Amino acid sequence: MSAIRPPLPPFTHQTAVAKVQAAEDGWNSRDAAKVALAYSEDTSWRNRAEFAQGRAAAQALLARKWDKELDYRLIKELWAFTGNRISVRFRYEYRDDSNRWHVAYGNEQWEFEADGLMRRREASINERPIDESERRFFWPLGPRPADHPGLTEMGL
Repeated sequence: MSAIRPPLPPFTHQTAVAKVQAAEDGWNSRDAAKVALAYSEDTSWRNRAEFAQGRAAAQALLARKWDKELDYRLIKELWAFTGNRISVRFRYEYRDDSNRWHVAYGNEQWEFEADGLMRRREASINERPIDESERRFFWPLGPRPADHPGLTEMGL
């Protein structure tokens, strides 16, 4: 039997925002094993040109990602929702092992099981190098502080 992962569909505006915030907080932890628990055992992912089938494959993808993306900080924002689906836009910044900074941004489409686990994730991501002076996210590693502005408030 799978775990229940509230908030559960069908989503309201309030519960969709809470689901997005929980995802942002989880990803900012960069704990692939913990984050993977939000996905169904048979989850299906499209992440750039990589396709992951199943929770274990999603966890492996996340572990590889965060091994390469150092000082990772992410903001997700609700774009739309209906029933058991949520669409988000996001932006994250990281540096690579050569100390070069990058920004990535795009959108994700999520589909959930009745138990609140994500069964499908499709991500479209654009990325480019930036100068350190172009960085926008400076909070300590981990979840974004509650008083830190979101993407819209930052004009992004």
